[in-house]
Amino acid sequence: MKKKVLIEGMSCGHCVNHVREALGEIGATEIEVNLEGKYATLEIGESVTDEKIKEIIDEYGYEVVGIEEA
Repeated sequence: MKKKVLIEGMSCGHCVNHVREALGEIGATEIEVNLEGKYATLEIGESVTDEKIKEIIDEYGYEVVGIEEA
């Protein structure tokens, strides 16, 4: 399932790598993080809930402001 995650708090390339790493931890693939647009797109299995995506991003210090199917 393809998701678009709207993320606040990213300000540099290091943040992009950090978000990519976080999403990879929960099994996401095809991860693309857009710093200027403040979002990430990813492919994730049906078993991973939006809440789990939000939790891992929060753990890394960023804020999810929305998740939508892409």
